[in-house]
Amino acid sequence: MSVPHKRALLIVLDSVGIGGAPDAAAYGDEGANTLGHITQGCAGGAGDRCGLRAGPLHLPNLARLGLGHAMRGASGETYPDLMRDGEPAGLRGHAVETSRGKDSPSGHWEIAGCPVDFDWGYFPDTQPTFPQWLTDALISEARLPGILGNRHSPGTAIVEQWGPEHLRTGKPICYTSVDSVLQIAAHEEQFGLERLYETCRIARRLCDPLKIGRIIARPFKGDPRSGFSRTANRKDFAIPPPEGTIFDRLHDAGRAVISVGKIGDIFAHRHTGEEVKPSGDDACLSAAIAALDRLPPGGLIFTNLVDFDSDYGHRRDLPGYAAALESFDRRVPEIEAALAPGDLCVLAADHGNDPTWRGTDHTREQVPIIGFGPGLTGATVGQRESFADIGASIADWLGVAPPRHGRPFPIIA
Repeated sequence: MSVPHKRALLIVLDSVGIGGAPDAAAYGDEGANTLGHITQGCAGGAGDRCGLRAGPLHLPNLARLGLGHAMRGASGETYPDLMRDGEPAGLRGHAVETSRGKDSPSGHWEIAGCPVDFDWGYFPDTQPTFPQWLTDALISEARLPGILGNRHSPGTAIVEQWGPEHLRTGKPICYTSVDSVLQIAAHEEQFGLERLYETCRIARRLCDPLKIGRIIARPFKGDPRSGFSRTANRKDFAIPPPEGTIFDRLHDAGRAVISVGKIGDIFAHRHTGEEVKPSGDDACLSAAIAALDRLPPGGLIFTNLVDFDSDYGHRRDLPGYAAALESFDRRVPEIEAALAPGDLCVLAADHGNDPTWRGTDHTREQVPIIGFGPGLTGATVGQRESFADIGASIADWLGVAPPRHGRPFPIIA
């Protein structure tokens, strides 16, 4: 198959759901709507924060491309602040998740053409949360003096609680959440970054029979007097996708791939090409735009912008989430200017994380599909029965064999 002139840029706005998953009630999320509730909250003044932002949610570029229309298709609700007169300039639609769970690996794998058809393993919300055999084996094999935490907890809170004891004893802080995850936090300098990574590799092997999706290294710095803060050296050790993804198809076709953000970690680094991992969404977006200058014909840039989820969704910070969305919107013209003829940019999400919802968990939602590029005709792609339609459509655009799952939607150039 000859290499076409077409290229693709896929940007996952982590957790920017638009509500209305048909099976949301089964996950306790009936009525959740991340972007809808942010829009309503801003209109009612809940998004105001001195020095950060105020007033209605202002996303003129995403609205121009059809975001409001995608939201109306998913929820049946019209959000006037995100609607524009006339026909939207971009492709727009919404997709339903078929994978089990509402976590980042499931969402990203399905986008890439590999829905999750098995149940992830989870740790119970008890104290201790990890089985004794697991902690005994981890302590023995990683030669640890013990572990701290051993419970469900937000990451920032448990580091503040146990950070001083960690510095005193050298015991890493182990914790989990409602996600299929075991997180290990340790001081980057005193415990050592490479030692933390090796401890996580051991935990990865031990957790494989439990089908725990990710082991996450959470390095931090600081001290009890100045406070503790996470560093940019987080690393995820994930189970690899059980089937072929768009990465595998591109690899088989000899195409270039550039992964930006945590994409490499999510896909266990299988055929994820050149991996670029800056700190923060703004830096990740800049890296993705810069990567267009070196991406050859037929290639894909796959980018994750995680701050929407980690910094604002989980922390139930509506004003912060709104400001982050507005910051991204201001850079949409920069993305458009960087695209060459034959380039396609697709914006999507992997799940929801409604900042108005109870608890701190992800929310089971539909996600937007927004597509644009030089010469592309704006059109609706309607409701897609699987996130996998996104990967199938990009594969079709690039002229490679599609993954086994998903149906491509038409893209008219």
